[in-house]
Amino acid sequence: MIELGQSPADNDLIKDISQEAFMAEVVEASMEAPIIVDFWAPWCGPCKTLGPQLEAAVRSARGAVKMAKINVDQAEGLVQALAQQGLPIQSIPTVMAFVQGRPVDMFQGAKSPSELKAFIDKVITAAGGETGGGLDDAVEAAEEMLETGATVDAMQTFAAVLEEEPNHARAYAGLIRAHLAIDELEQAEAILNGAPAEIAQSAEIEAARAQLELAKQASNSGPVSELQAQVEADPDNHQARFDLAQALYASGDGEGAVDQLLELFRRDREWNDGAAKAQLMTIFEALKPNDPVALNGRRRLSSMIFA
Repeated sequence: MIELGQSPADNDLIKDISQEAFMAEVVEASMEAPIIVDFWAPWCGPCKTLGPQLEAAVRSARGAVKMAKINVDQAEGLVQALAQQGLPIQSIPTVMAFVQGRPVDMFQGAKSPSELKAFIDKVITAAGGETGGGLDDAVEAAEEMLETGATVDAMQTFAAVLEEEPNHARAYAGLIRAHLAIDELEQAEAILNGAPAEIAQSAEIEAARAQLELAKQASNSGPVSELQAQVEADPDNHQARFDLAQALYASGDGEGAVDQLLELFRRDREWNDGAAKAQLMTIFEALKPNDPVALNGRRRLSSMIFA
């Protein structure tokens, strides 16, 4: 069963296992890929912080390492067996790394995201693997998490990158978008306003700013059907058409929103101080540069301007 916030790939990458499955899922599995084992318990406060951070770090490694999670309350026999082999679990959380069937490293207690990354990189290197492209790979992994709905994990990964490189524009913008994804508009705006001067005008931050503006509009948009009826009843009702475009975008119909704004621009490009063009540019800025809606919309707008 896939847990809430996980992508389907996590079903193999990160597993909750029993003590009976330890030999197969850890010892034997580590012959193929390094395995990180998180020993935790439901009553353990630090475990609730470390666990998600460790999962995010494992996902950032993009398959170079896997993770097994073991509830020590349900694995007393395993805990005793490990102690007899010189691997005592004296406190939790305890994290062990297995490579080629044997333990190669471990730690107990909380760690910072940067320390977790260093630990995992060390384990991957011990297994003869490569640690990849560093922060950019971690950001790419976080973007995938965000797209698949693992928003909290993405947020933690973006934050871990920013701890290493505070001026990483993609990570900073990603953190803003992660908060927008769970409707935390005020938090997103606070983060945006705190962007370092060195990246405040970057394309990534500008895109996040546009997405925040559209999210604010979405919270105040009216019903699409009612606005559609108003526009059909009076095609020259520019305010209704503009409001319809906002409502369409809020409902996920970016193409429909662009169509309405282009029609408004065609009818009266100067209406409300050029509001149609300004709104179009906000939408184009918020979308990815290669998004078909943005590419087609920009082309159609240009043809109207220079016709």
